[in-house]
Amino acid sequence: MASNSFRGSKRGRHAQANHDVGDFNCSLKELRSLMELRGPEGIARIQECYGDVEGLCTRLRTSPIHGLGGHADDIARRKEEFGQNVIPPKKPKTFLQLVWEALQDVTLIILEVAAIISLGLSFYRPPDAERENCGKAAGGVEDEGEADAGWIEGAAILLSVVCVVLVTAFNDWSKEKQFRGLQSRIEQEQKFTVVRGGQVVQVHVAEIVVGDVAQVKYGDLLPADGVLIQGNDLKIDESSLTGESDHVKKTLDNDPMLLSGTHVMEGSGKILITAVGVNSQTGIIFTLLGAGEDEDDDEEEKAEKERKKREREEKKKEKERRKKEKKEKKDKKDKLDKKSKSQDGAGVEMQALNSDDEGEEKKKAHPKKEKSVLQGKLTKLAVQIGKAGLFMSGLTVIILITLFMVDTFWIQGLPWIADCTPIYIQFCVKFFIIGVTVLVVAVPEGLPLAVTISLAYSVKKMMKDNNLVRHLDACETMGNATAICSDKTGTLTMNRMTVVQAYLGDRHYRVVPESDLIPGKVLDLLITGIGVNCAYTSKIMSPEKEGGLPRQVGNKTECALLGFVLELRRDYMTIRNEIPEEKLFKVYTFNSVRKSMSTVLKNADGSYRMFSKGASEILLKKCCKIMTASGEAKVFKPRDRDYVVKNVIEPMASEGLRTICLAYRDFPPVDGEPDWENETDILTGLTCLCVVGIEDPVRPEVPDAIKRCQRAGITVRMVTGDNIDTARAIASKCGIVHPGDDFLCIDGKEFNRRIRNQLGEIEQERIDKIWPKLRVLARSSPTDKHTLVKGIMDSTVLEPRQVVAVTGDGTNDGPALKKADVGFAMGIAGTDVAKEASDIILTDDNFSSIVKAVMWGRNVYDSISKFLQFQLTVNVVAVIVAFTGACITQDSPLKAVQMLWVNLIMDTFASLALATEPPTESLLLRKPYGRNKPLISRTMMKNILGHAVYQLTVIFTLLFTGEQIFDIDSGRYAPLHAPPSEHYTIVFNTFVMMQLFNEINARKIHGERNVFDGIFKNMIFCSIVFGTFVIQIVIVQFGGKPFSCVGLSIDQWLWCVFLGFGCLLWGQVRFSQVSNIRVVNAFQDTLSPYEGLETPESRNSIHNFMTTPEFRIEDSEPQIPLIDDTEGEDDAPTKRNAAQTLPPPSTLATLPSTPNQNNNAVDRIIPLYKESPKTGGIHQSAALPPRPGSPLHSLETSL
Repeated sequence: MASNSFRGSKRGRHAQANHDVGDFNCSLKELRSLMELRGPEGIARIQECYGDVEGLCTRLRTSPIHGLGGHADDIARRKEEFGQNVIPPKKPKTFLQLVWEALQDVTLIILEVAAIISLGLSFYRPPDAERENCGKAAGGVEDEGEADAGWIEGAAILLSVVCVVLVTAFNDWSKEKQFRGLQSRIEQEQKFTVVRGGQVVQVHVAEIVVGDVAQVKYGDLLPADGVLIQGNDLKIDESSLTGESDHVKKTLDNDPMLLSGTHVMEGSGKILITAVGVNSQTGIIFTLLGAGEDEDDDEEEKAEKERKKREREEKKKEKERRKKEKKEKKDKKDKLDKKSKSQDGAGVEMQALNSDDEGEEKKKAHPKKEKSVLQGKLTKLAVQIGKAGLFMSGLTVIILITLFMVDTFWIQGLPWIADCTPIYIQFCVKFFIIGVTVLVVAVPEGLPLAVTISLAYSVKKMMKDNNLVRHLDACETMGNATAICSDKTGTLTMNRMTVVQAYLGDRHYRVVPESDLIPGKVLDLLITGIGVNCAYTSKIMSPEKEGGLPRQVGNKTECALLGFVLELRRDYMTIRNEIPEEKLFKVYTFNSVRKSMSTVLKNADGSYRMFSKGASEILLKKCCKIMTASGEAKVFKPRDRDYVVKNVIEPMASEGLRTICLAYRDFPPVDGEPDWENETDILTGLTCLCVVGIEDPVRPEVPDAIKRCQRAGITVRMVTGDNIDTARAIASKCGIVHPGDDFLCIDGKEFNRRIRNQLGEIEQERIDKIWPKLRVLARSSPTDKHTLVKGIMDSTVLEPRQVVAVTGDGTNDGPALKKADVGFAMGIAGTDVAKEASDIILTDDNFSSIVKAVMWGRNVYDSISKFLQFQLTVNVVAVIVAFTGACITQDSPLKAVQMLWVNLIMDTFASLALATEPPTESLLLRKPYGRNKPLISRTMMKNILGHAVYQLTVIFTLLFTGEQIFDIDSGRYAPLHAPPSEHYTIVFNTFVMMQLFNEINARKIHGERNVFDGIFKNMIFCSIVFGTFVIQIVIVQFGGKPFSCVGLSIDQWLWCVFLGFGCLLWGQVRFSQVSNIRVVNAFQDTLSPYEGLETPESRNSIHNFMTTPEFRIEDSEPQIPLIDDTEGEDDAPTKRNAAQTLPPPSTLATLPSTPNQNNNAVDRIIPLYKESPKTGGIHQSAALPPRPGSPLHSLETSL
């Protein structure tokens, strides 16, 4: 690919003149068939039908240089003729389909069956047999009307089932709707660069039409099919369409076809859009998928099964063959080799690449996004509760039937009468319904609902905090994050770059020099070099507001260089107009391997001139000359280079400046045409023009955000492609590293040296030695980033696994973003590829938005915990009451319909009320919950059991002595179709009142005293509690037979409400007892300065000297920390509250104590002091350096 320019532009000008004349000389079908061809076939078709690409432009009434005119009627006509660039989404599920899915719930099906049997039997009348003959429980019906009302219970159960189903379906429907809204928002935000009327403009992807000339660049996801007009080093990843992972080089002479849905991995260019929407290659596949789903389903399934079977057999054979090979290899290899192989868990990357079966096993062990932490815990809990509920309900049914049989046939001594059989069956059905209601109340089907509501609510609110959540569970996983690997540029810094220093003509200018201080020849070379060797999409625009800063469009580093040209009072646009993009002979675009960009121009005399720019320490190695103050080039020796690095680059970098070297090279015609594909020969023998220092100021809010992260137990690491000195300077400005801390700052080369063995394989053990202390990884490649993320996630040094969040913006960040537990892509600077791979998009590219995501994530976790605390209290009480009541009185005090109402309060309403609590800053004052932290903390367990004891006491008192207290008839031992009683109504009403007040208690799960704190900020909560109260009044006063209720008097209501209010009082009583114990413990802690000072890790330090009795220290745990019993459990010792690990105590002594060369590390000192209980009661001594000036520090020094 020697030439990129397209040949002659007469046709282009002619085409532009005829923009809107007549119809298009090209049919939709013609273009579709053209885009189905690849490579030489495509070129042949273009030449045969249109002459060349410009011929195709002419036929489509567009210009390769000026694009479309951009007139609304022309655009509309093109949409009509060639279709819109929209692929219609798959039809959403209808409400009825969702209702049908909700009906599949097992417990609901059991209830429906029971209710239908109950209905059927209630209409059955035994012919002559007197009911009294069938036993005591069957007789004693007061009036005929009551017997006829037997159907009401069955109907009421069915009705409540319908309610539950509708609520579930509605929730699913709104979730689906919300998700579609989110998708459309993501799609609406996607814009693409096209040329219209000679102007480069950004249009929504849906507005692109056939005939548009689009500019494509590194990182773009192509929105439509097109034919290349002009390209610079363009490489495309077509794996999404072809499955081939190799990047395809696109040139005019080779393969000019670009397809929608593919990614630009390198280079830039211009394409003519030839197919959009359903007519593009991606659109055709989507259409086929949509149509193929309904037809050929069975055939496809069969074929699929066959294929899978064959694959399995092949894999088996392959595995066996590999095993044999491995065995042979093992015998041959030496001990060293054996050692490296035995580290099977080390996940050697090269091995994984070469061997499919190993890769697959790893995939099984570590799927990409396994169930999110919370979902995993919830599923486990729901299954356990479900099993317990099933056992209890089965036991209830067995006991009820046994008691009934014993009472009827043994105690009463009645014979079995055939006519009584239906009545006996009716009893059995009644018992069965009681059993099922116990199960219904026990099974917490509200859990998934609470999770969904909480996540949906959070996602909606997170949008306001500049977090666009693409995967719902990412929001909750973020609350568990223990490590964040962040990019520097744009995330921690403002991504508004300016040149502030320069090294020009043997002189280091601390501010940008005046143009008359620079030799004319050097200045001209500089201006031309910057003008042509920056992407033409990068430019400086006039400010949006009067007096504002100029707008930087495109790559920010290039914008800084263009700004430098403007500061030298020159205009880069004059250069660009003289040398348009089409005249560039060859462009080597920037990528993470080259770390430089070069542009070649062909001169009139047949010679070539190449301009290069790139990372200064890399490009200076390629320079053999340097321009002097006189404007002449002098020889640039290694000694001179060392001088420049030491006295120019390092001082600039230590001030946090990014250093860029600008150079050029001439290729005289006598040498003939160079081999442009041989990059190493091309990019040598350069002449250095200057080195500039570019400042990218740290965002003002970042240091505070990082401090909040560290306080919340999250370690922030910076992974950047920048120079190590620049990275370290920015890291200390941000507060990622602090002077005197024991941390590591290394570059990619050193990182790779440390983590690989002699065979060049990555070992997990080696990564484990580095990552706990690593804070800055500089000059890193995307592979290094992926390796680091994978290494931290696979590590078992700490607890089973760290939860890692990663930020990225480049195409190459895709693998790391996908691998991490949560991937953040930059909404402004991020490429489409990065956004595709991410879970959350930061719409403002700001690090402080990540902190908000952490806050929301923790809030989700807490919301679920609040809901669990509330639900489990109701579960425990309702199940015990139903079970005990049924066994003692042969009837459940809470009827099936009442239970379903309670279930509705517990599940739907409570999940709505408790899952919509807004987050508070206090969420960031505690460590992350680990992956293995139990969902129900000790404090929550105490709350659940404490409140259950109170509620059970009240219910049983009312159940067995209520009739005496209120002077009413007893409701116990009522016959089959007896009317509702006041007694059981009071029991039911009190039970519901207690749940309502306990819902207020459930708002706090970390043992806070004030349960009303911030209650009026959550209006949903207030309205739900109030609404439930009103509905309860209606049910009790007017519910009648269906709800087994009788209207109560004012006195009885007041008693019910008072007993319910008792829940709040009981909560305060319980809290006071716990507080007293805590205060005493805290007081004892303050009395004894040495109490609990020692941790097992510190024994190998100065404690060896302390053999005197007063220094002998017992191991002691503070019994109850001030915040929560379990907050500190399972948490590793941390440094500056950052979640950092230490090796086990045995290895501490052997740790290397010499600081690394790139490192501010100090020798490890095992300090004496203990972290105050306020931060969660965690022993932190093993990781914190003693605070200078503290009494303990001086004590240690003197010892």
